[in-house]
Amino acid sequence: MDEKDFSYRNLIVWQKAMQFTRQVYMMICKFPAIEKFALADQLRRAAVSIPSNIAEGCGRASNRDYAHFLSIARGSLYETMSQLEMAKEFGYLESIDEAEALAAEISRMLTTLMKKYTQLSNS
Repeated sequence: MDEKDFSYRNLIVWQKAMQFTRQVYMMICKFPAIEKFALADQLRRAAVSIPSNIAEGCGRASNRDYAHFLSIARGSLYETMSQLEMAKEFGYLESIDEAEALAAEISRMLTTLMKKYTQLSNS
């Protein structure tokens, strides 16, 4: 496969989702040992799902499929933020403000793309 086949890498939303995932991984490092396999594991799966679904949708054949995978990515983003809120509530994290700001930006971008590809699939 040629590098140009991986066009999702050029998407700013995918790049920001990768940044967000790295940020979540760094936050998980602060968790106590008892949480390394419970909430931390769930957080890793949810965070990784965000850029993964953006990329998978980009590789799909139809605009409708792409919009669907973008929707899954947004759901995973919300799941991740909910779990970060739990971690903060449990005292594992002092602040999630930076992650929250990046998540809000990613959410807006995903919503815009979803609308675009939903409209394209209906035309």
